[in-house]
Amino acid sequence: MVLYSEEQIFNLEEISRKLRIRSLEMIYKRGAGHPGGSLSAADIIASLYFYKMKIDPGNPFMENRDRFILSKGHASAVLYAALAMKGYFPEDDLDNWGQLSCHLQGHPDRNKTPGVDMNTGTLGHGINIAAGMLLGGRLKKINFKVYVLLGDGECQGGIIWEGAMTAAKYKLGNLVAILDYNRVQLDGFVKDIMPLEPIVEKWKSFNFEVFQIDGHNIRQILEALDGADNIHGKPVMIIAKTVKGKGVSFMENNCYWHGTAPNKDQLETAKKELLERNKK
Repeated sequence: MVLYSEEQIFNLEEISRKLRIRSLEMIYKRGAGHPGGSLSAADIIASLYFYKMKIDPGNPFMENRDRFILSKGHASAVLYAALAMKGYFPEDDLDNWGQLSCHLQGHPDRNKTPGVDMNTGTLGHGINIAAGMLLGGRLKKINFKVYVLLGDGECQGGIIWEGAMTAAKYKLGNLVAILDYNRVQLDGFVKDIMPLEPIVEKWKSFNFEVFQIDGHNIRQILEALDGADNIHGKPVMIIAKTVKGKGVSFMENNCYWHGTAPNKDQLETAKKELLERNKK
């Protein structure tokens, strides 16, 4: 069993807080973006990039690096914030997010942004692309993991399940999917629009090993990511129960903040709440 120190947990919580604040600043400055899903995914992104993944910003194309696919590509703000903090490009670049002349576009683009392993297009392609990456690695005899972050709304699309069948058929044990299960999508609650339950049984029936965690509990996230290393011969799904807009009271569980940028006063209120929560 891996033991995680209190300092390690605290440091990752601090990184998560910074990612949330930076994401909101980016969305405010651009006047567009998706704060709700960026905030709900921050703890997962922090744990992947600053604890788990085998990556090197100084050598972003090394063959045996772990790959990350943001299948819910509209949450690009939090990914870019993490890549900048990790050292893939200067943090000042974040201020130009979404501008035509900037390498940081609204959805991730591997041809423009250092550290991005795959473009995000139509929702639902993440697991399919991950399966292709891993099958290519198998042919080349290169060993790496692919982590895929999914949104719950996109799991309503059939293409997700085609990818799941492919991953299971080829026994892709190096595929780790993570569901950001915040239960809120563009215009309402997932349960009212197209329910996913029983979600655990669904993924198990597709022959995935399933972990269930609190997606805002760093220790549980780390345990699940490390636990996935012990699974062989089948893909892994980590169902992370999260809160849309986590950390900002007026954004939490509110579909309005799926794709709405805060104004200046709302940004300052949000940042104050995030800073105060860190002191508790």
